[in-house]
Amino acid sequence: MKVFHARQEGAVSESRTSNCTGTVWGDPIMPTTDNVTINNVFFTPGGRTHWHQHEHGQMLNVIAGHGWVCLDGQEPKSIRAGDVVWISPQERHWHGAAAGSYMLHTATSIGHTAWGSAVTDEEYPGA
Repeated sequence: MKVFHARQEGAVSESRTSNCTGTVWGDPIMPTTDNVTINNVFFTPGGRTHWHQHEHGQMLNVIAGHGWVCLDGQEPKSIRAGDVVWISPQERHWHGAAAGSYMLHTATSIGHTAWGSAVTDEEYPGA
């Protein structure tokens, strides 16, 4: 068993510019442990991840705001505070804030994350 106290000493909020469009910040809750990583991720309006997939899946717990999540080949789905999203292993997807709202979610990622291309304005609702 391991106990991780809130806001680990020395933990630094990270700008996620290399794998995101717009202003996105990640705040580590738990360092990668047993192949699981947990981060709070804050998206400013219109901020979004690039296309990506997780080796063993990902859970998103939307804490505040309004956003979108989209699986490759499907239409984006609206997500709001209180929603929980399960993304199955290896499903190519993206997620981020709506154009007129910020969004904060807790992301629990399992296994390796493979990053892809940026989400285009044509793929993003409201751009």
